[in-house]
Amino acid sequence: MSARTKARKRALDILFECELRGIPVVETLAQRIAAAEPPVGEYTVELVEGVSGHRDEIDDMLTRYAEGWTLARMPAVDRNILRIAAFEVLFNDEVPDEVAVSEAVGLARDLSTDESPTFVNGLLAALARAKPTLSG
Repeated sequence: MSARTKARKRALDILFECELRGIPVVETLAQRIAAAEPPVGEYTVELVEGVSGHRDEIDDMLTRYAEGWTLARMPAVDRNILRIAAFEVLFNDEVPDEVAVSEAVGLARDLSTDESPTFVNGLLAALARAKPTLSG
């Protein structure tokens, strides 16, 4: 497993925990960094802070391209996988869109429902296709 794949999984763990427990992302991230069990790498921090900082924009885009689905209706793990990948697609030019989508599909395959990989792939592919036309 690559370092970035591990970072995505760790970011998902943090974001999912925060959503599930209703606790602030920034505080939780700081606690995880201080505890270092397991260590929180630089890319994990970038992902968690990026998703947190762009959450409204990301959620708006996901809502726009999730045909027939609201964010609230999605499984929490899928919602957070999508947020991480959408951050990479929309705000991180260092990661090719195809890689962000593929990594998200892999996380969905490993951690969510049987239908999730197809849903995640379709939604992120639509978002990546629309990216050149998106403002902001």
